[in-house]
Amino acid sequence: MRAVFLGTPEAAVPALDALTTVADVRAVITQPDRPRGRSGTPVAPPVKRRADELGIPVVQPSSGRSLAGVMADLGPIDIGVLAAFGLLVLPDALEVPSHGIVNVHFSLLPRWRGAAPVHRAILAGDGRTGVTLIRLDAGLDTGPILATRSTAIGSGETTGSLTARLAMAGAELMATYLGAVVEGAIVAVPQDPAAVTLAPKIDRDERWFDPHRTVDEVLRHIRAMDPAPGAWAHHASGRFRVRAAVEGPPAEASDDVGRLRRDNHDRLLLVVGDGTLELVVVQPEGRRSMSGGDWARGRPGDLGTVT
Repeated sequence: MRAVFLGTPEAAVPALDALTTVADVRAVITQPDRPRGRSGTPVAPPVKRRADELGIPVVQPSSGRSLAGVMADLGPIDIGVLAAFGLLVLPDALEVPSHGIVNVHFSLLPRWRGAAPVHRAILAGDGRTGVTLIRLDAGLDTGPILATRSTAIGSGETTGSLTARLAMAGAELMATYLGAVVEGAIVAVPQDPAAVTLAPKIDRDERWFDPHRTVDEVLRHIRAMDPAPGAWAHHASGRFRVRAAVEGPPAEASDDVGRLRRDNHDRLLLVVGDGTLELVVVQPEGRRSMSGGDWARGRPGDLGTVT
């Protein structure tokens, strides 16, 4: 089985590894190297680095418009596998592999179609999510379903930890069913249009959490924004990021929403809509992470409020 792999971030690496166990991977197609850090030095995406380790040729088109030509230059291809690629795949490219392209998507489609399915599932308080193998078509995650695998979302899981877990599950699912897809042994099932929800990319404005929300809602926000773009709050001393938090003790009668205070155990508490949060780890902008208690000890007197 001759295959081509399309993917970019760390979350796509398990699928690439799994594909090499069931197919002859003729090439890896990934996004171009991007400048990182203050020096602006171009850094290769994780999938490219892994492909280099595996000795697989790498192609890095600047846009999806050239994908069809790139794949055609590889010679006969039976199947394409895509996981977190990040570039638009146009219809002409879908027709190059003789059995099309399958996509490993990190949700139980048709719920959470789009770029941020894991963020959105945690934000919404979903109890379960999963991975879906679909036949890629010209729409946004609209292709028919080939296979699924469901899993519970842990109470403390972040977008980072859940994505890593789904990446492994998706890789296993793809490797299990890819041969049957090429053989035509799987009947693809159309997605239910009545069950569709969308998962657009997280907007920069969404990183700011609202202390007027409930304890559960703010905790979900903090977990959903970890590791990126982070859950941020405005404070008179400057913006800071909340890296970790847990539910705190009941609010006092005199507490106002958004108020920061210390308790008798030297913990940093934030009053929210229906209680308090203990801010366990915070990171002032431009500085390293520190415990909430250390942040509070550096500010004697009234700690002020966040918005």
